Amino acid sequence: MFHSIFPASLALCLVASLPAQAADQPPKQLVIVSFDGAHDNALWQKSREMAARNGAHFTYFLSCTFLMNQATKNAYQAPHQKRGKSNVGFAQSDEEIRERLGNIWHAHLEGHDISSHACGHFDGRQWSEADWSAEYATFNATLKNAWKSVGLEEPQGWQGLVEHGIKGFRAPYLSATPGADMIAAEKKAGFSYDASLVTKGPAMPVVEHGVIRFGLPLIPEGPNEKPVIGMDYNLFVRHSKGEEDKTGSKVFEERAYAAFRHAFDRQYAGDRIPLQLGFHFVEMNGGAYWRALDRLVSDVCRRADVACVSYAEAIPMIEARGTLREQETSGL
Repeated sequence: MFHSIFPASLALCLVASLPAQAADQPPKQLVIVSFDGAHDNALWQKSREMAARNGAHFTYFLSCTFLMNQATKNAYQAPHQKRGKSNVGFAQSDEEIRERLGNIWHAHLEGHDISSHACGHFDGRQWSEADWSAEYATFNATLKNAWKSVGLEEPQGWQGLVEHGIKGFRAPYLSATPGADMIAAEKKAGFSYDASLVTKGPAMPVVEHGVIRFGLPLIPEGPNEKPVIGMDYNLFVRHSKGEEDKTGSKVFEERAYAAFRHAFDRQYAGDRIPLQLGFHFVEMNGGAYWRALDRLVSDVCRRADVACVSYAEAIPMIEARGTLREQETSGL
């Protein structure tokens, strides 16, 4: 049903075992790859295998409705939505959930970062602090009861992961509430970082009301180097207007890889600002963007002065640079 790709003890010490950076050397170039939704079990396996081949760790922003079966979905009600509604659907069977739970757990043991993408993927731009808190509470309760809901005995340590190990959040549609409401709710829920921003280029995270905020960057792409958010969906919309086009898959892959590699090379040769790239568990345009990601990870992650890490792992590495600063608002 599911399997661990490499021992947990090895995975958990990958970053810790790296040699210390000499004071007169530039910091490691960080590459932070994340996946939104984290539902398709075949892509769980594919991403975990990609990471294992290249010594990388990823962040998975999980939508909790993919752990809700037909018996439980009708109890879910997002803020200002009808009961039983989700913009991304629900799990189709208990067996699908069992396999997904195995992938989540083994990804955690392998050193990956399991974080929150809320539940039903709704635009929370107008949500209040109470609305966000309610959605975060549903996420937490769903994960706490996930194994029991499909008749499985949960592994030892699962409750610890749910209560203390889920450190980050990314808002669906990158659509954050203006002002402090979402951040206040995140802080109350125990999140230490948020990855919902968009920045004009690769940028260091900032601290906002006690929460570390990251942003996906705009990166140059295509013949005219027009900026686009460094995320597969945004490339999908640009390349094929959001319509699946497998005939152009190879061209789209080359354009995506060129954009990713250019953004990496610029930081690697420059200020070593972390490069963040976002993906979904959907192989858009015939898998063009996942292939481009695989090429990038294979090309750069095994370099001695590069660390392909999760958001949770990146935070102490960035803090060690002394570059985190507090500000009231951030992003574009």
